[in-house]
Parts: sequence; structure tokens; C-alpha cells
Amino acid sequence: QVQLVESGGGLVQAGGSLRLSCAASGRTFSYYTMGWFRQAPGKEREFVAAISRSSGVTYYADSVKGRFSISRDNAKNTVYLQMDSLKPEDTAVYYCASTLEWGRNIDYNYWGQGTQVTVSS
Repeated sequence: QVQLVESGGGLVQAGGSLRLSCAASGRTFSYYTMGWFRQAPGKEREFVAAISRSSGVTYYADSVKGRFSISRDNAKNTVYLQMDSLKPEDTAVYYCASTLEWGRNIDYNYWGQGTQVTVSS
């Protein structure tokens, strides 16, 4: 069982930055692919970014490429999402998730409770 707890959300003006963190329980954090997803009101949850076990590979949704950066610290059992040049359309609840799989279309098994990000225009 993996427990994930997100933090770092908040209210920011367009063009600003936020850094989300996701702390994971357990000793096997480094075994897991970690991902970030988001869900805006009235919309389906969508993929944002993912990072491989060793941080060697990352990939992003086209909508955030060049503005967001995912990273992880396996010693701290934490994954981060640095969000720059934020836009109002980035407003959503952001979730981190983990899986033992790797790839672009995979199932994530464990989810955090989410953290709200609101970008004002």
C-alpha cells in the first residue's frame, strides 16, 4: 500500500509560479513511476506529467510542455511539479499518482487526495 499526500497548491496570478509536492509513504518509492494529473470543474481528469523510477525519463502533456517540470527525490520519497507561466486554464485540482508500470497509457494504482490550484487572470 502506498499513501500519497499532495501539498503546495494555492491561488496565484496568471504568469506566476507554484511548486507542488507529493510525499509518499513506504520504503519502495523508488520502484514507482510517478505522475501528476489534474481535474478542472466539469471536466475529466487529464494527464499532466510523469517521471520514471530513476528520473531518467519524463514526459508531459502538450498543454504544459515548456512550462511545467516534474522531478523526484527518491531519498525523500517525494515528487515535485514546478509550474511556471501559469494560465487561468491551469486551474484545477492536481493529483499525484503512482504505478509500477511505465509508459504513456498505463493504469495508476495509488492516488493522493489532491491539492487545489487556482490561477486568476
